[in-house]
Amino acid sequence: MATTQGKRVRRQLRGFVIAWTAITFVMGACTFFAIFWVLGETGLIASNSGGRNFALPTSNPAVVIASTPIPTRAPQSVTPTVQATIEPTQETQAVAQAAPTEEQPRPPTQTPLPVSDKTFKVGIQVQASPDLNPDNQDGWMREVGQKMGLKWYKQQVRWEVVQPERDQWEWGELDMAVASANKFGVNIMMSIVTAPNWAREAGVNVEKHGPPANNADYVNFVSEILKRYPGQVQAIEVWNEQNLDREWTANGGLVAANYVTLLKDTYTAIKAIDPGVIVISGALAPTGGWTEPDGRVSAIDDFDYLRQMIQAGLLNYTDCVGAHHNGYNIGPSVAWDAVTNDPSASFRGPFENPHHSWSFRSTLQTYANIIATAGGDQKLCVTEFGWASTEDLGGYPAGFEFANDNTLQEQADWIIEGIELMKEWDIVWLAFIWNFNYGPQAGWSTDNDNVPYSIIGKDWQFRPAYDAIIQWNQEQNSQ
Repeated sequence: MATTQGKRVRRQLRGFVIAWTAITFVMGACTFFAIFWVLGETGLIASNSGGRNFALPTSNPAVVIASTPIPTRAPQSVTPTVQATIEPTQETQAVAQAAPTEEQPRPPTQTPLPVSDKTFKVGIQVQASPDLNPDNQDGWMREVGQKMGLKWYKQQVRWEVVQPERDQWEWGELDMAVASANKFGVNIMMSIVTAPNWAREAGVNVEKHGPPANNADYVNFVSEILKRYPGQVQAIEVWNEQNLDREWTANGGLVAANYVTLLKDTYTAIKAIDPGVIVISGALAPTGGWTEPDGRVSAIDDFDYLRQMIQAGLLNYTDCVGAHHNGYNIGPSVAWDAVTNDPSASFRGPFENPHHSWSFRSTLQTYANIIATAGGDQKLCVTEFGWASTEDLGGYPAGFEFANDNTLQEQADWIIEGIELMKEWDIVWLAFIWNFNYGPQAGWSTDNDNVPYSIIGKDWQFRPAYDAIIQWNQEQNSQ
């Protein structure tokens, strides 16, 4: 009897132990899964970012996974079960590879300035530092963007320098210039000119600048620039002063329709890459028509050439019509047929040989009228304007006698007056002062015809135009 009772007790004890073990196991499992669920909800599991990502999960787990690097194998602190829940699929791997990280933000693929923003803006031509020193370039951009308060600058891009051979590229200057402009928040207008010899027509005079034999070579060059600097170039001017033989030496001569074909091809390519880039037609040189003794046309009157471009379809392939006017020795408000004689002027052109090309006012207003008459709504982009002075130089380049008639104060006054008139007329979108720093870049050489226009005078002395531009910008910002 005692033996039977002992067996019964042992059976009861064994049952109790089994039941208790089962209860303990179930409670432990519940606890484990409760902890796992809480950690998963707070994002502490499925993150290998050192605890920086505490976002709640979304309905798309791929987004959460893509926000941090995906481990290739489970960290020691993560169990195989947890690793299985974040095993990347082909889809999530693609998302992760495409997504930008905080340390390496993806550059924009569209320009920050929409092409539809046609409010009047002022910029300035800046020559890149010839020694490719980024500190020097930053110094130029700091002056332009921070001190002068201009948020646009013109960068002339000489195709022959950047791509001297079909398979050779020299990006150093542009890399430096674009990086510096970005650093100081200055928008870039690139004027892209001068085909390299390898791209020119057979038998053409390569001593003068001219277009490529094949438009596709120019289009490819412009496209490479936009791809190299995505979203970092806000405007492109297609060529420069193509109504002059010295800028458009071609076997076919000065034919406006040939230029428009180049513009059309380039415009189409630019808009396919980045529709926000402002495309500017090549600015014309204000001039009359000239024919050489041998019958070769060396210049076409800019009013006539503009009409010829429009007849060839110009207004279908440009956002803005390019224009130049580097003033002579009359102010910007003076019309060509209303010039008051100045007996003290040594350069007599505007006073004794009346022509529209002498006048800033007549040139720009007539361009606008020609465009409007043709049914266009494009504004002008004045990619060069300014007034030359030799007051502090002690000499002048050949043919620049007019610069002797202008004082430094007149240079400053006329630049600001020109800006105010362009804003008042409401026919100009972008206007670029010519120029900021050609003086020091050329060592203030009296043989360089760009030096008299420079805002930086001899021995690094800022000319009065510098302070005048600063004051004008301050007044605009205070309105």
